[in-house]
Amino acid sequence: MLETSARLLKLLSLLQQPKEWSGAALAGELGIGVRTVRRDVDKLRNLGYPVDAVPGVAGYRLGSGAALPPLLLDDDEAVAVAIGLRAAASGTVAGTAESSVRALTKLEQVLPSRLRHRIELLQQIAVTPAGGPSVQPDVLLAVAAACRDHQRLRFDYRNHDGTATTRTTEPHRLVHTGRRWYLVAWDLERTDWRTFRLDRLEPRIPTGPRFTPRDVPELTTTNRGVAYGGYRYQAQIVVHAPAEQVADRYGPNVASVTPIDEHTTLVETGANSLDQVALYLGLLGLPFEVRSPPELIDCIRELTTRLAAAIPPS
Repeated sequence: MLETSARLLKLLSLLQQPKEWSGAALAGELGIGVRTVRRDVDKLRNLGYPVDAVPGVAGYRLGSGAALPPLLLDDDEAVAVAIGLRAAASGTVAGTAESSVRALTKLEQVLPSRLRHRIELLQQIAVTPAGGPSVQPDVLLAVAAACRDHQRLRFDYRNHDGTATTRTTEPHRLVHTGRRWYLVAWDLERTDWRTFRLDRLEPRIPTGPRFTPRDVPELTTTNRGVAYGGYRYQAQIVVHAPAEQVADRYGPNVASVTPIDEHTTLVETGANSLDQVALYLGLLGLPFEVRSPPELIDCIRELTTRLAAAIPPS
């Protein structure tokens, strides 16, 4: 006969199956009497599990409650959940990427090695389309764990120009923009907040000592690092329109929008190609002036000449 604690876990696992159980059927599965089943059901209820009585068959089913109780998963279910969370963490479902990473970090922390091997095998043979540079799952999970546990993180990092550096940071937050993953961290050498693209990052394991979390910058500051930093070219443009109107054109992950006055707005954005920035501005549909870099002005002139040459004479 199972010990009481093990028996309660087994009972909970049975009740989490989508079916109604009679008291006799549960007693048979657990090798106990029907009266013991009733006592164990009462214990689960005292622990916060909403076990409903099924009228007519003297049975039970697990109901829905105000709070989510712990779930028990068998091997196949755990593998399926982990694969699904990894897919959601890649940004395939809008708004779920960051919460998926948090859930995946909790799950993979307790997975036995035999299940990790099955998950890795499925990941290797499955093809998942991606909208941006890919990030290795082990990198994503290592950084997420360092953020969760407030542990210093050292990593090798490739800048946009290909140069390699080693950074020592206090990692605070992961941000997913829909195309890329970013780490928001306090850079200990530069004594300032920085954003790092995870596809350019290689953690050095093990992580360092624990740190006391700092107040993370406001979302606008984080978005500025995501939209403006980490690119070969950074541009500042003054747009002659209210900030609300400009913000409707550009998402926070594409450009940082800051009002200068009631009728003028500063736009900061970045890209690895000046042509890409020029196209962004051409699609803006509002009057603007380029503040920097000077090369962007030359690029816009050349693009204007090419476009004008494409128009047949009337």
